[in-house]
Amino acid sequence: MQYEDILFEAAEGVATIAINRPKVMNAFRGRTCEELIHALNRAGWDRSVGVIVLTGTGDRAFCTGGDQSAHDGNYDGRGVIGLPVEELHSLIRDVPKPVIARVQGYAIGGGNVLATLCDLTIASEKAVFGQVGPKVGSVDPGFGTAYLARIVGEKKAREMWYLCRRYTAAEALAMGLVNAVVPHEQLDAEVARWCAEILEKSPTAVAIAKRSFNADTESIRGIGGLGMQALALYYAGEESREGVRAFNAKRKPDFGQFRK
Repeated sequence: MQYEDILFEAAEGVATIAINRPKVMNAFRGRTCEELIHALNRAGWDRSVGVIVLTGTGDRAFCTGGDQSAHDGNYDGRGVIGLPVEELHSLIRDVPKPVIARVQGYAIGGGNVLATLCDLTIASEKAVFGQVGPKVGSVDPGFGTAYLARIVGEKKAREMWYLCRRYTAAEALAMGLVNAVVPHEQLDAEVARWCAEILEKSPTAVAIAKRSFNADTESIRGIGGLGMQALALYYAGEESREGVRAFNAKRKPDFGQFRK
């Protein structure tokens, strides 16, 4: 596959996959998801690779979720409702290598979900985390909600989704959403240190450990599949479309009309 939306590099046991759409703060479209799936498979089953780093290009954003400007929020290609987002989320869990999120800036919406799903998350002090779904007529009815609650607790996960607040890297560390926070200029060195430590360990033991960790939350995959089907119906309705229109027009959405 010829990559348009991502960058891929593999060297010395580490595969780095970067979303390369800085003009839209690394928001993903359907093609981006397809390329990420291809790259994760490429790295995940390459025996010379021991660790995968997922990140975004530039200093502003790790990823800000789905690109709402692509086809009026319905995105392109196969779309990002259900496939291929479900594939992407599952693949981060399924590849037998640790996946580290290198978060240098905004990890918002679907970007926050990607960082949540990675095995480990290392953040710059400049990183910002949060969900925006209910503000733009969207939600993640699978790993982005249920698995998030396993990580940060039910109360904090509900706060993140119901209020759509933003959280600093220090706040994310305190709630267990990230593993480490370092000064921005030290982020690459810190990620490299974590990768080097992992590469010293038994790859089979690490792979088995990852499978074992995932087993406890595997039911969320089925819940997410059902939820994505419901989400497709919701996205076709006026309530969700109002969120997309308001976002693109840079105005406050009028969701009050749907409570009448």
